[in-house]
Amino acid sequence: MPSDEALYETLLGGDLKAFDALHARYERHLFGFIRKHLQDTHEAEDVLHETFMAILRDRAGLRSAQSFRAWLFQVARHLCLNRHRSARRALRALEREAGAPEAPNPGPEHALEHQQTQDALREAVARLPLELGELYALRTQGMSYAEMADVLGLPLGTVKSRMHELVKQLREEMHP
Repeated sequence: MPSDEALYETLLGGDLKAFDALHARYERHLFGFIRKHLQDTHEAEDVLHETFMAILRDRAGLRSAQSFRAWLFQVARHLCLNRHRSARRALRALEREAGAPEAPNPGPEHALEHQQTQDALREAVARLPLELGELYALRTQGMSYAEMADVLGLPLGTVKSRMHELVKQLREEMHP
């Protein structure tokens, strides 16, 4: 029986039978994992489908340092977390819509203050060293620390310590 990585390499070569084999190998275990995260069978089925579709779309996503299995479950976990975030945002939007009175128009003073804050942030980011500027750019694209570590080829601990430094420097720049 070929390894997961061998099947994935075969899939990269265009053989969709390898995809079928990987799907059959992991469907049940992955569904159980997703189901525990989401507590909803229909949502879990959707995320299972999205996970396997991500494998077809992101054929360069598997890093040589990880096993296929770890990567597959990582993709599923990220999709579950995205579902949780979306659900929280939708709930907050519904709560605002249902119970909150219309917010008064903040006026030109607020808009000017907001613009000045945005300008100051842009200037502070422009002064960051290259390695911190890269992290800022990746984080604003919604990447997790693990994803940033993969993109930059750095250990996760290095990314975390640099993110700490990034936040510290931006705080000092914005609130001297």
